[in-house]
Amino acid sequence: MGKEKLAIVAVSGGLDSCVTTAIANKNYRLALAHINYGQRTEKRELKAFNEIADYYNAEKRLVIDFTHLTNIGGSSLTDSKIEVTKADLENKEIPSSYVPFRNANILTACASWAEVIGAGAIFIGAVHEDSSGYPDCRPKFFKAMEKVIDLGTKPETKIEVRTPIIGKRKDEIIRLGKELGAPLQLTWSCYQNEDEACGVCDSCALRLRGFQKMGWEDPINYKERPNYLTKG
Repeated sequence: MGKEKLAIVAVSGGLDSCVTTAIANKNYRLALAHINYGQRTEKRELKAFNEIADYYNAEKRLVIDFTHLTNIGGSSLTDSKIEVTKADLENKEIPSSYVPFRNANILTACASWAEVIGAGAIFIGAVHEDSSGYPDCRPKFFKAMEKVIDLGTKPETKIEVRTPIIGKRKDEIIRLGKELGAPLQLTWSCYQNEDEACGVCDSCALRLRGFQKMGWEDPINYKERPNYLTKG
């Protein structure tokens, strides 16, 4: 029996959004959305997105260019003058990689598309552990955005905002991805490089530590593979 419901999944090409796609795929037909916003690894992330979309045979896909986030700047991901700092997994401050209000931009674009194509849910692979103080990765932010979408769309439009992995640790997400057969080998998480993952930015560190906790080898290539189990 075919799936009746359609969901949009915001897919960066990273590990979290890939596992979120696998979760959505259990019950929904898939429409996958990707945002280009001038990030350092834009081309590599787009490649990962398209390969994930191919893997799941997505019914629809949409690539949206948010050049305004590049022009606004304020993040080490979009401004070459701001350094991508090495990971400090104990840091509780907002890191330089925070892109101001990025998740709100992503959700509003997905909501516009959802209303047009009749999707009943938007899935986003936000993880509170990763937030490092990111204000737009908190559960209450997504609850508020769901209310905003409800108020700002047609009366008959009903769109849920789903964050199925928001409370999970990275090792738990990796385990779930394995269980669901998610193509983790296709994903890209590095903030800095497009050839080999650097292994030392925040995103690489969280990912590597997750695999190390599981005792599994991360299937992508790294320039450095520090042991983050001994780094807190």
